[in-house]
Amino acid sequence: MLMDGKKIAKEIKEEIKAEIDRIREQYKIFPEVALIMVGKDPASEVYINSQINLCKTLGIEARVFFFENNITEQLLLDLIEDLNNSPTTDGIMLNLPLPKHMNVTKILNNIKLEKDVDGFKAENLGLLFQNDSNFIAPSTPAGIMEMLKRYKIDLTGKDVVVVGRSNIVGKPVAALVLNAHGTVTICNSYTKNLQEKTRNADILISAVGKPEFIKADMVKEGAVVIDVGINKIGNKIVGDIDFENVKDKVSHITPVPGGIGTLTVAMLFSNILKAFKKNRSILEEE
Repeated sequence: MLMDGKKIAKEIKEEIKAEIDRIREQYKIFPEVALIMVGKDPASEVYINSQINLCKTLGIEARVFFFENNITEQLLLDLIEDLNNSPTTDGIMLNLPLPKHMNVTKILNNIKLEKDVDGFKAENLGLLFQNDSNFIAPSTPAGIMEMLKRYKIDLTGKDVVVVGRSNIVGKPVAALVLNAHGTVTICNSYTKNLQEKTRNADILISAVGKPEFIKADMVKEGAVVIDVGINKIGNKIVGDIDFENVKDKVSHITPVPGGIGTLTVAMLFSNILKAFKKNRSILEEE
């Protein structure tokens, strides 16, 4: 079965908008998010502009901060401190990468926990591993879990293999799987007998960033395959999975494009809604 990320992303955005509309009507308030970008990267500008447009669609106020590459680290830290102290700013989104003269970890960790809607702050990741209800998961791992949930794929007791160990995808999704009672193996470029491990996976998640790296002989018959990779071969966008040769062997598979990537954006805005409700002390509906 092809897992339709576009359909699920659309459903999530509709749910977010309905909830924001309800809160606006009931409490006369709405979410506000700060979008920060340093430098003039064309791809990043397209991404930021798409976020601004989606904010408008969903009823979220966007405060946008564009800076030249040569701004100081201290200036950025001062801005984040001001946003941390703003009672109406519910989330802070810092576009990465940052210029080389800035300490990315230091800057991310200066974002207030309750406003870290990207889920990259070390404290947030710690809460995730502790399965504390206050964590905000990075949006790509959250999208993976939401995809599995909406296709009614239970992780309890399942063998889950994650190929890739990044702080943005591999490590957080492993923690989320553990929290959902799955058994996790995390593989990386040093893993020996990778094929042997991936062939044992009931659920295989690839976030390695190598085009069509996972071949059919690396996948178990009837497995669920989640492809996080976005790679270019000429003018074609492909994932980490050799899709054409794997799709008929498995029970479920995500396409690229149209899979997890579309859910990443939707889950980011789900994080904004969660932060908004927590920051403004709005109780969840019964």
